[in-house]
Amino acid sequence: MARLVGINHVALVVGSIDEALAFYERIFGPLTLRGRSPRMAFVDLGDQFIALSAGRHGGPDRDRHFGLVVDDREPVRAALLAEGIEVSPPPSLDFRDPWGNLVQVVAYRDVQFTKAPAVARALGLDEAKSESALAELQAKGIRTD
Repeated sequence: MARLVGINHVALVVGSIDEALAFYERIFGPLTLRGRSPRMAFVDLGDQFIALSAGRHGGPDRDRHFGLVVDDREPVRAALLAEGIEVSPPPSLDFRDPWGNLVQVVAYRDVQFTKAPAVARALGLDEAKSESALAELQAKGIRTD
């Protein structure tokens, strides 16, 4: 039987690809695309990507969400507030994009998720993992040295 080992990508349904790219660039800075078609855009995340798909109809979903990992959450919080986007109180950072997608933003140092050394270097992720993230990894038998 096959074993789940990771996520290749997440697809978000948005109203407009151009508007979505503009919104996410205002929040996260310049985006690199792996590809683009009239109804899809593939936003590069180093060794992963997010697919944006045009065609969102209806209001926000109450519970469905996804998490994005960033090197520093505070600039994201500041950009969201500057856009007038409601965010959760610290220490968490949750928000809804203009199409109702619920996004939870977490810091790379605080999650088990670990990039391969070459990818981490290329993305400038030199910061050490937090004690809680290291403990979670070690509890799974994953060496962190």
